[in-house]
Amino acid sequence: MSLTDQDLTDEGLSLDGDGTARLLVIGCGAIAREILAVKAANGWDHMDLACLPAILHNHPDRIAPAVEAMIEEKSTQYETIFVAYADCGTGGLLQAVCARHGVEMIAGPHCYSFYEGNGAFAARAEGEIDSFYLTDFLVRQFDAFVWKPLGLDRYPDLIHSYFAHYSRLVYQAQTDDPALDAKAEECAKRLGLTYERRKTGYGDLAVALSEAIGT
Repeated sequence: MSLTDQDLTDEGLSLDGDGTARLLVIGCGAIAREILAVKAANGWDHMDLACLPAILHNHPDRIAPAVEAMIEEKSTQYETIFVAYADCGTGGLLQAVCARHGVEMIAGPHCYSFYEGNGAFAARAEGEIDSFYLTDFLVRQFDAFVWKPLGLDRYPDLIHSYFAHYSRLVYQAQTDDPALDAKAEECAKRLGLTYERRKTGYGDLAVALSEAIGT
């Protein structure tokens, strides 16, 4: 299946041909590949995916309203809906939306945390306050989601202002891809940061999806 890294629409009806109730996952476009990879690895044919644009992360105040609109649109078509977002900068507003609609979501503050595992990330947090994180998606989309939105394509001298208190770029690798490794290291050099690759796999995302689907 070909993916853009922006958004996906839902893939099917509410019931399989054998009458199995379908689950809809409403997810962030930044983790679409990973959700589909977990789905394929487990043979979850009765799970559908609808993604919102990944660029919403640059405007976190828009995430909760967008998720709520999709829940309301899809709720009559699916027996169960799961939200594949963590808090993601919404300040608890997304959790309030999910509670209002009786929908579960991924625990944790953001994808960097749930990829590593929320417990492991929290344990490291105090010692990593000077770390800047990238995921597979953000390595692929570094220019579109980091470099250009921060204006570094036009004003490269701003690197020193934005990253003065960072010392390290941590690439949280979901996959083993030498091309992504090389690009992540290049991103670190562009930002003037030391480089660390940390293989996380899918972390708590896989656990949360498994629990949502009831396996």
